[in-house]
Parts: sequence; structure tokens; C-alpha cells
Amino acid sequence: MFQDIVTGYYHAFQMQNLIIIVLGTLVGVALGSFPGLDSSIGAALFIPITYGMNPSQALLLLTALYCGAVYGGQIPAILFRVPGASEAVMTTLDGYPMALKGEAGKALGVGLLSSLVGGIFGVVGLTLTAPLLANVALMFGPSEYFALGILGLTALASLGSKSQIKAIISGLLGLLIATVGLDPITGVPRFVFGTTVLKGGITFIPAVIGLFAAAEVYNQISRGRAFSKVDAGEGKQSKRLRVTFPSLKELKPLKWSSLRSALLGLGVGILPGVGATTAAIVGYSQAVQFSKEPEKFGKGTIEGIIAPEIANNAATGGAMVPLLSLGIPGSATTAIMLAAFLMHGLRPGPLLLVQQRPLAFTIFAGMAIANVLFFFIGFFAIRLFVRLREIPYPFLAVGILAFSAVGANAMGAMHGMIMMFLFAILGFIMEKYNYAVAPMVLGLVLGPIIEPSLRKALMIQEYDLIGVLTRPITAMLLVVSIFVLATPIFWELKRRRTVRRTVN
Repeated sequence: MFQDIVTGYYHAFQMQNLIIIVLGTLVGVALGSFPGLDSSIGAALFIPITYGMNPSQALLLLTALYCGAVYGGQIPAILFRVPGASEAVMTTLDGYPMALKGEAGKALGVGLLSSLVGGIFGVVGLTLTAPLLANVALMFGPSEYFALGILGLTALASLGSKSQIKAIISGLLGLLIATVGLDPITGVPRFVFGTTVLKGGITFIPAVIGLFAAAEVYNQISRGRAFSKVDAGEGKQSKRLRVTFPSLKELKPLKWSSLRSALLGLGVGILPGVGATTAAIVGYSQAVQFSKEPEKFGKGTIEGIIAPEIANNAATGGAMVPLLSLGIPGSATTAIMLAAFLMHGLRPGPLLLVQQRPLAFTIFAGMAIANVLFFFIGFFAIRLFVRLREIPYPFLAVGILAFSAVGANAMGAMHGMIMMFLFAILGFIMEKYNYAVAPMVLGLVLGPIIEPSLRKALMIQEYDLIGVLTRPITAMLLVVSIFVLATPIFWELKRRRTVRRTVN
């Protein structure tokens, strides 16, 4: 194993390969920083370019782009509440409030450091335990995916809202919207209202861009900011803004939360088809549920940035496990990488780690180098976006809406832009009446996982619900879900008892 690792780094550090890794990381950070242009779109755009490369260079380019894009999405998410990539949706919940409080430099530093830690953890986990983790992924069937989705939904009651009832309503609305389109089992159209556009379902990227980016512009306009001059001192503050990192004193209490996020991110990334966005949601939700002060989330706490960023970056390493070990894509981006493998005459699967072992470890090394590179490249990308804060808000609002429209239309379908503006109006109305949009996004992400998984599991078990729920891994995940739900209730009761004792 040690010799394979050394061989992988030897190949990755060869000048041509290193240049390709740097290029891929730069492009990835740039793509991740703009709404809609995530790693999957970037990989699809660059596949034709890799045709003239050898297999190792082609895959190094795509994996470096993947790592860079997952990080890049957090920069506009923190500064402007515009998630550059879907993986950064949860980062907006605490990153943007920190920026509003004048702590944008610290939020960016926390995100940068968390991405590095999560990415390196994912690569180390991938390198050392790929065969073992692949076997674990094989044990997941429809019932296990259903239980994993339920575990994610446990965050609804305390996600981004002061009212648990309103958060649950928002999440259920997201689950309802996720049912629009063709039935995943029977193929029958549902809630399409006689149109062909809705048969493909609600596309996630336009919905997220509308709910977060465009809706925030509408909120600012409603508050009169678009018609006012630049806030006093805002331009000067932007020029003075520097990336700062949290102290060891601030990080020490978060060590267990960070470790849980890293493990969950790696584990969720391994599951085929789940992806880094779900990993970020699960990472954030566990931080909320295990916290003694869950009410601080959504108001600008560094733990709200650390948890999702460690999880989604760790998931990039995890997503490569089923691709390389089983030949099954772990995310949308790795599905495109599968096409690159096949284009270069390689077939991912169990034999790849035997027949193409040097190539596999070169990919591992390239991902590790890319994670270190975006840590330094991030400083330059952050400076570019900080400059945008000096622009008067009316011009900035027009730019955000323009990039949001382009990002929503990135896949070439005009209805994506229309969908984005409709969700922007919905997001504006929801926030006006204090209904958080984050639970709706959670429902949109987990709905397509929970519903078909439960129905498939019931079909396999001949509609024996008890048989579905008592499968070992399923039962364990459901028990964890109950525990996670009970934890904040326990802490709240404990806090009330402490207050009563103090008063008495």
C-alpha cells in the first residue's frame, strides 16, 4: 500500500500532470463560484478536451475540477447568499449572516479551512479504505436509502426557522414539489397540469438559485436598499476585508462535530447517486441536532459553516469509491467521469484496483494535491469577489439576477430561467412571512430519494412494512433518527430546568 501511494504521488507531481491539476483546480473554483455552473456541468464541458490526453491526465483534470468546484460554491454563498453550487446551499444559512455582521473575512476563512480538512479527510479515507467502503455501499438497498432520507429529514424541525411548525410546513412543501413530474416507479405524469415542461420534474439548480439568490435581491429591494446609496463605510470595509482563520480556542469545542461531519460526508458520498449536496445537509443537521445551543444556527455561527463544508468536501472522496471499486457513479460528476473512463478504454470496477492500480493511486494523489491547491487559489478567488462588494447594490442586484438567469439556463432549457424566477417570488413571499426556505430545499433534495426508495422496498418485501423497517441497517438508521430528534428536546428540557433552578 505504501509503495502504491508513493508511486501515485510520483506520477501526480510530474510537471505535465501537475500543470493539469493546477488548471483543473482553477477552472473548478471559477465554475463553482458562479450560480448553476457546478462540477457536473464543468466536467461535461471538458470531456471533449480530454480526448487528446492520456487516461491519467484526463482523469486528473476532471477530479481536480471536481474538488475545486465543490469548494468554490461557498464564496458567493457567504458574500451574497448566492450558492455557486448546490453543495453550498447549507453554507448560506450561517455564512451570509456572518457577512452581514461584518465577519465576512472570518466566514470565508472558516469555509476555506473546513474545505481543506474535509477534502483531505475524504482522500485519505478513499485511499486507505476503498475496498472496505465499497463493500459497505453494496449493503445499501432501497430500504436503507429510505432510512437515510428520513435521517436527513430530522433536521426539518430546527433548520433555519424560529418556528418549528413553519419549518415543517416548508419542508413538507418541498417534499410535495419533489413529486412533480413522472412517477419514478410507474412513469405516470403527476401534477404536470397538462404541460410537457413539468414532466421532467422541478430542476434542482433553478429552484435553489431562485429561492436563495434572486429571492434575496427581491428582499433587499423591498427593504429599499436598491434605491439607496452604498451603505456608509461599506466600500471601505470591503477594501479592508481580509481572510482570517478561527482560533484554536474557537475550534476546540467543535472537534467532535467536525469529526462527525467528516465521517458522515465520506459515508454519504460512498452511497451511489446521493452526492455532496445531501452530505452537506446531513452534516449540517447533525451539527444542529447534537448542539447544546441549536438556536444559534442560522444566525451566523462558525459551526454552521464548518459542518456542511467538511461534509461536502469529504463526500468528493467518498463519491469516487463506488466509481472506482464498483463502476457505479457516486454523484452526477462521477457519472460524467465514468464516460471519460469508457472513452479512454477503461472500465471502472473491482478489476481496476488490480489491473490499473498505479492509475487509481495517481487519481488519489491528484485529488489530495487539488485540495491543497484550492486552499491557496481560494485567496485570489475571494479577493475577486470581495471587490464586487464595492459595487453599489442596484448594479450588483442586476448582476446577480443576470448570472442567476444564466446559471438557471445553463443546461440549455429556457424553462429553467422561468422556473428560477417563479421560485424567487415564492422564496420572497415565504421569507416575508417568516417561512424559512432551507427546509424546502431539504425536501426537494430528499424527496426523490425517500419516495421511490420506500416504494421499491415495499415491493421487494411484498408490502410488508415491518419487514422493511426491521432490516438491520434500516433499523439502525431509524433509531439514530429518533435519537437525533430527541436530542434537542432533551437539551431544551434541561435548559428550562436550569433556568427554573436559577430563578428559584
